[in-house]
Amino acid sequence: MTSHISLIGVPTDIGAGARGASMGPEALRVAGLAAVLESHGLQVADRGNLSGPSNPWLPPAEGYRHLPEVVAWNNALHAAVHDELALGRLPIVLGGDHCLGIGSISAVARHCRESGKRLRVLWLDAHADFNTATLTPSGNIHGMPVAVLCGHGPAALTGIGGQTPAIAPEVVRQIGIRSVDAGEKRFVHQAGLEVFDMRYIDEMGMRHTMETALTGLDDDTHLHVSFDVDFLDPEIAPGVGTTVPGGPTYREAQLCMEMIADTGRLASLDVMELNPALDVRNRTAELAVDLIESLFGKSTLMRKK
Repeated sequence: MTSHISLIGVPTDIGAGARGASMGPEALRVAGLAAVLESHGLQVADRGNLSGPSNPWLPPAEGYRHLPEVVAWNNALHAAVHDELALGRLPIVLGGDHCLGIGSISAVARHCRESGKRLRVLWLDAHADFNTATLTPSGNIHGMPVAVLCGHGPAALTGIGGQTPAIAPEVVRQIGIRSVDAGEKRFVHQAGLEVFDMRYIDEMGMRHTMETALTGLDDDTHLHVSFDVDFLDPEIAPGVGTTVPGGPTYREAQLCMEMIADTGRLASLDVMELNPALDVRNRTAELAVDLIESLFGKSTLMRKK
């Protein structure tokens, strides 16, 4: 894992159903993200915020809300992430809502094609995000990014990385899922996504879950983590627009992050859906920074490496 980190702020809630995720990047900065990473000997460059169209807050058109604006933001993010990876740096995308996973992961997939790496995506989320315009009445694109990345969606989004589909479902491991629409559930099964839902975690434990999700990683694997803050139980992380009860506890989330860190393979990261407008004294941002610190090697136990 490289020690050169780039922070990329993407201040938009263009794909979401609630306003406020546009303030997420600043909340993570206020919570001290850069300083925390630097305390672990990492060299951090904050690239500031990308710019893009404002949120027009319109109803869906042909099944999608704000499609032109979503395309613009994701194209900008795709270029930014790809540039950082080309420099040999590790990009951390500070969202913004989870529709931005389209631009981020399509850039990572393109980088993997160019560098001959295999890709593994860990999707930490309460939701499968595998909706399509025909499956979701809301038209909110933050419920669609995994489907789009797998080639299901408008060409302006599915083709952002220069190849459709950007990824195969087999590269994704979804963890913490506990809210899936009925039609979406059928589509997830059809596509063959590997989903470790909360029942699986309850029955098998977080350790077994992560061992299984991380199996097969090697030196030629680029590990991308897409961390939707609503992955966490809302009791500990209230600052999200789509809370779903029954998520991972603080300790389960820490173990998840520590086991990812133990692989030494983390090569890119999204932090999505933090909504300071719904938070309590920036508590959720501070928790997110705490968990990101664990991803980069803060260990709870006094273990000899």
